[in-house]
Amino acid sequence: MLKIVASRTKSGMFLSACLAVISSGIAAEKPNVLLICVDDLKPLLGCYGNKVIKTPNIDSLAARSVIFENAYCNQAVCAPSRNALMTGLRPDTIGIYDLETNFREAVPNAVTIPQAFMKAGYKTSALGKIMHVGHGNKEDAASWSTPHWSPKAPPYALAANIKIHRQLKGTERGPATESADVPDDFYGDGKTTLETIKRLREYGKFPNQPFFLAFGLTRPHLPFVAPKRYWDLYKRADINLAEFRKAPENAPPFAGQEGGELRRYHHMPAKGALPDDLQRELIHGYYAATSYADSQIGLVLKALDDLDLTKHTIIILWGDHGWHLGDHGFWCKHTNFEQATHIPFLIALPGNRTGEGKRTRAFVETVDLYPTLCELAEIPAPPELDGQSLANILRNPELSNKTHAFHVYPRSTKLGRAIRTSGYRFVEWKVPGAPRESAVLELYDMKNDPLETRNIAANDLATIKVMQEILAHYPEAKPQVKVNHRKVKSAR
Repeated sequence: MLKIVASRTKSGMFLSACLAVISSGIAAEKPNVLLICVDDLKPLLGCYGNKVIKTPNIDSLAARSVIFENAYCNQAVCAPSRNALMTGLRPDTIGIYDLETNFREAVPNAVTIPQAFMKAGYKTSALGKIMHVGHGNKEDAASWSTPHWSPKAPPYALAANIKIHRQLKGTERGPATESADVPDDFYGDGKTTLETIKRLREYGKFPNQPFFLAFGLTRPHLPFVAPKRYWDLYKRADINLAEFRKAPENAPPFAGQEGGELRRYHHMPAKGALPDDLQRELIHGYYAATSYADSQIGLVLKALDDLDLTKHTIIILWGDHGWHLGDHGFWCKHTNFEQATHIPFLIALPGNRTGEGKRTRAFVETVDLYPTLCELAEIPAPPELDGQSLANILRNPELSNKTHAFHVYPRSTKLGRAIRTSGYRFVEWKVPGAPRESAVLELYDMKNDPLETRNIAANDLATIKVMQEILAHYPEAKPQVKVNHRKVKSAR
């Protein structure tokens, strides 16, 4: 049973939570935490209103969660988004916007969420993709009681795709999609799922030892590889293409992107619009990979139920950012637009049963999870966190802590700092530290133009003034931390 009791904080808001988990008449002092991180998962889910995607397990979790309908990442790319999750600090606070730079290069003494829980007596473990590993970046050993676990699995199952991947290694990536008649645990996510279930069984033997378990899935990240049975859930002919497939009118050219991540895969056009049949194949692949990830989540949640751990465990499902599926002519993430920044975010409290799910329209950001978990578990949170606890919203989903979400994306020397309110998205593009007058601006009317088809910054100066006043409350962004990656890599 989770009991949230209000008390006054220095901000004057009633936010604090007291957690009591009761099992068989024995009170457990601390709740467990299961953090489910899914790579490139946009809120294209049944619980978010989509009628095509098949995600029964996430939908079942949503039915006993608070569903945050206005959740946004702090930057639409893996490493900075995951840094924000784990440190509770936005990318512009840390000064890291790229994939290569480890967050400890900028904030070496940062205390991550699992570190805070370790100090409170928790056993902390990470399996699969949690922090961004690759491009010279690495996991954070200081965050985990046991070494981070990664699956060892081939990227492809089909002989033809394996051959292509080997031939192209070092020049471009393999095929962007694969449908193979293989079991779920052939691929890495299936192996991560089995290891996660194994860890839960081990934890179940020690009910007085609280755990913080981070379970990371790589799908639906490219390449869209998934067992054939998930592809068979969808008919290619029934897949609709994006409604609006042009760059927004009057938008600065650097606001968009060319889909460079996708174009590195085999047989992808180097530039220009993708043929319609290829777009349908890619969307089909994204759907299949999403359903594959959903199935793995279901297996872990079932294990949690079977081991009688659910009633003692806070469960979070979080997508690190969204994904463009041809809207605006864009693919992948890497923008400040809605499809790249809007994320799925669910929190299920111990004792919540199916059918008790609630929705909230409150604006939240990735950085808000850290103070929320600390408050729920009664663990001290570092004072410098950028986020705000959501405990009051979990108690009453009608409440709201802020009027907007904040996110960023870099382009060359400029940084786009964005404010997303219920009515608008505003973006200020300028070099960090440069005067406001030098900025290039974007403004989209999200109520009357939800597809972001037209930048109206030049036509609505009154709204621009309001948005600039909101942005003025945020500290100036830090420039990208400069690190000699060759030197760092050779020292590892």
